[in-house]
Amino acid sequence: MQPIRAETLEDVYKSISPKPLIDPEEFRAYYRGQINRVRGNDKVDLMALGLRRAFGGLHYKALLAGHSGVGKSTELTRLTRHVDDKFSPLRFSVISELDPTSSQPFDVLLLMMIDILKKTAAPREQGGAGRQPSEDRLKEVWDWFASETSTLKKATSIGGELSATAGIEEGSWWSKLLLLSVRIRGEIRYASVRSKEITAYRLMRISDLTDLANRLLDDCNALLKQETGKEWLIIGEDFDRMGIPLECVQGLFVTFSSILKSLRTHSIFVIPIALAYSPNVEQFHVNKESIHCLPDTPVYDKDHTPHRDGRKALRVLLDARMSLDLFVRGQLERVIVASGGNIRDLFSLVSKPADLAVIEKDDRIRTWHVNSAITELRTDYERRLGESPFEIPAVTYQQKAERLVRVYNQEPAADVPDSVLYSLLRSRAVQEFNCARWFGVHPLIVDILKMHGHLEPNPDGTIPGGTI
Repeated sequence: MQPIRAETLEDVYKSISPKPLIDPEEFRAYYRGQINRVRGNDKVDLMALGLRRAFGGLHYKALLAGHSGVGKSTELTRLTRHVDDKFSPLRFSVISELDPTSSQPFDVLLLMMIDILKKTAAPREQGGAGRQPSEDRLKEVWDWFASETSTLKKATSIGGELSATAGIEEGSWWSKLLLLSVRIRGEIRYASVRSKEITAYRLMRISDLTDLANRLLDDCNALLKQETGKEWLIIGEDFDRMGIPLECVQGLFVTFSSILKSLRTHSIFVIPIALAYSPNVEQFHVNKESIHCLPDTPVYDKDHTPHRDGRKALRVLLDARMSLDLFVRGQLERVIVASGGNIRDLFSLVSKPADLAVIEKDDRIRTWHVNSAITELRTDYERRLGESPFEIPAVTYQQKAERLVRVYNQEPAADVPDSVLYSLLRSRAVQEFNCARWFGVHPLIVDILKMHGHLEPNPDGTIPGGTI
């Protein structure tokens, strides 16, 4: 669908969407750079500099962290545009392509191998090299699975159907690898049903698989460079999303970090912000200078006065997607403040009131429409403050409330990372701002603390920093 700027409430759903800007047309239509100037040091510029320096030499490896919803995937699109004369990106998501609750480190390797094979063989106009790796290399990949008779049998069983529908030349190692890739991709997408024997076997052979992956990466990179002058850049996203067990992420980036360190390819992975601040940082496959944290966009300053540049940047961002005249006076500012500068929340706070107005056959977003959306989102944030059975170690609401009050008051040492702060960062109750690295409390959380009686009013009786 061609990107539009919504001029009526009926069209808001077409332009206000939380999905990242990956499509080139949508990026050109909707991206606005003011937010990065408010946030501080531009992480994309730093990563682009590192990539250009690494081109043709040592492989560039980096990690990107940040609160969920701040626009990491969109910024990675901007990065690929900055370096598209030197690098061809291969992007994958742990959410859409892996089983986020049961994936193993070797699944990431397998997915990368499958994708790099297909992308290298793709035509140049589609970002590939238009050439396949040698038959010897393809046979070597097939042979790695030779002991997994059930895997090969299931891959071969779908061969007739796939060959008929995809025009694959039967009998070649390329055709066999394509059949195998379909089987493996399905397996890693539903890893919870995979046999324990296969999991144990592959973990035991993970060093051999890493060596094989490197030989394949070398071949594919050489083909791409010969045909286009570019090198592959692998981007792994969504490892920071809610619902992905932290132990699964730690398995890849901590326990088996040697895999990522030894891979002969440029790579950038998105990790949870809590992991970026944990003591495990010393075990990562990159140095500290290569861990980039994308901060939030402030709507309040440290002293809880309005952050005018942050709010202006968010208005500019919305203005690219819709007519701001669709809000009655004062309601645009309310949704901006209630979002806490979080882009995903901002879009939710716009799209829901717009839908309510459409249902009521109204032509503008009014106070009661915004009230409903803010109340719903505040309730969601309040749920996140509860004690979760999936959080290890468990953090109580009382612990969270005490730390939130300290962060709100900008008390010394309130920003020292521990299990409580990690929990609050992960739930987005605590936000991080600019290169000076100061923390603040989300405005909706300020509302909750106020309602629960945790915050002391100012001499004038006000408690600033919230939405009410």
